[in-house]
Amino acid sequence: MAESEEQEASIKKLNNHPVVLKFDNVTYKINTKKTGFQIGERTYLKSKLDDNNNETVILKGITGTVQPGEMLAILGPSGCGKTSLLTALGGRLLGGQLCGTITYNGKPYLSNAMYRNTGYVAQDDRFYAHLTVTETLMFTALLRLPNKITKEEKIIRTEEVITQLGLTGCKNSIMGGPFIRGVSGGERKRVSIGQEILTNPSLLLLDEPTSGLDSTSAQQVVSMLRDLASEGHRTVLVSIHQPSSKLFYMFHKILLLSDGNPLYFGRGNETMEYFSSIGYSSPVAVNLCDFLVDLANGVYLGDLNEERRKDVKRNLVLAYKNTILDRLKEEQKLEVDHNNDSSRMDKDIGQWPTTCRQEFSVLLKRDLLERKHESLSIMQVGQMLAVAFLSGMLWWKSSINHIEDQIGFLFAATMYWSLYPMFTAILTFPQERMMLIKEQSSRMYRLSSYFIARNVADLPMELALPSIFVTITYWMVGLKPTVESFLVTLVVMLYNVLVSQGLGLAIGSVIMNPRIGTVFGGIVGQAFLLASGFYIRNVPSFVAWIKYISHNYYVYKLFFGSQYKKDDLYPCRANVSCRVGSNPTIKKVGLGNEVISVVVLGLLLVGYRVIAYVALKRLRETK
Repeated sequence: MAESEEQEASIKKLNNHPVVLKFDNVTYKINTKKTGFQIGERTYLKSKLDDNNNETVILKGITGTVQPGEMLAILGPSGCGKTSLLTALGGRLLGGQLCGTITYNGKPYLSNAMYRNTGYVAQDDRFYAHLTVTETLMFTALLRLPNKITKEEKIIRTEEVITQLGLTGCKNSIMGGPFIRGVSGGERKRVSIGQEILTNPSLLLLDEPTSGLDSTSAQQVVSMLRDLASEGHRTVLVSIHQPSSKLFYMFHKILLLSDGNPLYFGRGNETMEYFSSIGYSSPVAVNLCDFLVDLANGVYLGDLNEERRKDVKRNLVLAYKNTILDRLKEEQKLEVDHNNDSSRMDKDIGQWPTTCRQEFSVLLKRDLLERKHESLSIMQVGQMLAVAFLSGMLWWKSSINHIEDQIGFLFAATMYWSLYPMFTAILTFPQERMMLIKEQSSRMYRLSSYFIARNVADLPMELALPSIFVTITYWMVGLKPTVESFLVTLVVMLYNVLVSQGLGLAIGSVIMNPRIGTVFGGIVGQAFLLASGFYIRNVPSFVAWIKYISHNYYVYKLFFGSQYKKDDLYPCRANVSCRVGSNPTIKKVGLGNEVISVVVLGLLLVGYRVIAYVALKRLRETK
């Protein structure tokens, strides 16, 4: 019992660094010159354009302060700027021009420790579809909780959060995805919250955490968040569309927005007193939150006239500036910023929670668990076996006496095992883009650990399938019947797969659009194959250089080297034998200099992955 209490205390003291969040005159603009700009799942269209400079002003001078132990609710109708403000305060805004001042204990949001001490729950979160609830939270705990907490304590912490969020009944269910049935929407939301509260963050931001929940579950979540704020001296911000009256009175402070304009900022229990003082009293029979949202839409006492709605909005904005804004600015000057806490936080938390080796180990295990379901799919294995046996039957026992047929098979095998892994790899990073941005935003792990683990996790099936293919087709086709030649052919094929995969990773990470990436990959793949020397021998000099950057050319060359020698003979005409080295196709590609081909392929293998890594690093830096 004493040991359990000690472990719980160590978790609670993990991020014992109160955060005072201040934001002063925060303005956010986006350029919507063409078709609009998308933030998350929300798109701001041209209808909001400023006629002078093609800019949409999303936030219009938001000011406020949230102290440790307080929970702020950001209210307002859809499209009023709630998500944009919360994203800006969380340091996760994509694009646009953000103006004004946002400070955390008096310092700008630059500290790596501050990122790790912040929890951010998006409205539409991403998960690995085949991981269970327990696995999802466990991997988060292993990656985000520091080494000073033992693995056993991390496991206990995970179980505590599962119990706290009422996830015990579904803890062994998979998360699911668009085409995979998993936990319900409400359970997904609670898992998303659980991932963030695992680390006991000092600053917690949640975008509509009650969406998709029934009234009882919503009340449990908000009550838990209030307890987290009050008992743990945390700073909690919640965007919420239209809470019930029960939920409304759980919030310490309220910020009401309308078209990006603040209409009210202050104590929740003083909200109605303020609006009554400026001439907008709530009818007795109307739900308080409905009344506030109606006001934010410019609707008062059910009047839907467009002109009067505009007048109501203008009056409310003017009243805020005359009554509340000056008071907020004066309060900000008087409040203490806890600068010492910020410096202590940087020292206590450090730059990364775990070592590179631990990150790699956890990420590799997570990737293997997730990938095994798609890598071991019956469809993929069945496709490979079908192509292997079909190829074996088509080129059945084509000895050197049918050298043109063998050359055709080697090219077909090169083509198949170049395009297949390339197109598969193109989709890798675009599909995980949102997950990567989310985890990098919280400084969950080093990008290098993720990149290496992702590449290694793909190896088992990326190499197993072509190995089985070569084993089946090599003897059916009738290639050179020696163990040495078979092993060389197998190694060259695997080399080809790895280089092709690297090319796909580079294309996918640079373009980050599955549709455009596959189109561009098809063009590049076809260009490399056409230039490799099978279809055409008299290539014009101004495009002949393409073969020297084509990995297919070097793979094709190595395949020839594994099967033939220059002085080998084959029947080229009736009763006439010719040297293999004089065959037009083989002569064009060339025999010999295998070392050069191996080195060039090695450079391409590494070079493509370097390009992919740099592109991912750019993605992280521009998130």
